[in-house]
This record gives sequence, C-alpha cells and structure tokens, in this order.
Amino acid sequence: MRLWHEALIPLLPRQQLLGQHREVAALRGKGWGKKHATVDYVFTHPYYKLFQFHLLVLAEMKQRGYTPDPLWYDPLYRGKNLPRLDRIQPLPITQPLYPEHNNAYLEECLLNLAQKGIVLPKP
Repeated sequence: MRLWHEALIPLLPRQQLLGQHREVAALRGKGWGKKHATVDYVFTHPYYKLFQFHLLVLAEMKQRGYTPDPLWYDPLYRGKNLPRLDRIQPLPITQPLYPEHNNAYLEECLLNLAQKGIVLPKP
C-alpha cells in the first residue's frame, strides 16, 4: 500500500491511478489507523487530509472519463460496509497535502515506478 506523491497523480498510468483510488478508499475505510510501514505517516495527520488527497485522485479519474461513486466526495463516507463519520473538521488545503511528500519522496516514488517498468518525467 502506498500513496504516490501527489505531483505524480496526473501522470500515473491507468492501472496505478485506479489502484491509488482503491488504496485510498481502503485507508478511508477499515484501513484507517492500521499499521503499514509505507503509509503510517498518513495516520499522524487528520483524517481530512486523506480525504483531500482522495479528491486529487477522484479529479484525475474524472478528467480521464471515469465515473467514481459520488459517495466518495463526502468526507464522512467510509465505504459501503461502514457507518459514516459523525463529523469531521475541515482543513485548509496545504501544498503539499502531506509534508512527507517532499522531493526525496518524489524520487522514491519515481524509482519505485521505474522498477515496475513505468518511467515518468519528473514533474
């Protein structure tokens, strides 16, 4: 499980973009708070940050002609089999959304993709 550097979202191939949606949806659902070395940093930030990241993924999906379930645009939604959150504190959008998404993390993501045979230009 990995969140790609947010600058890479528009450049991701179809499989990685759709996989990112599945991973973020899983994290918003039963995966929230479950330890995983690659994404543990997400849990040190408010849940709303993950929602903001998901909006980036959803926007790219929509731009490419996909129609994600509109329920994912609700910050309180956690998936079909989980109750909605009661409330959530909205946060301003930061750039980057996660401070961990720095230049070193961008390089790490590009290397990871290259090892899969996906060579992307550095944004």
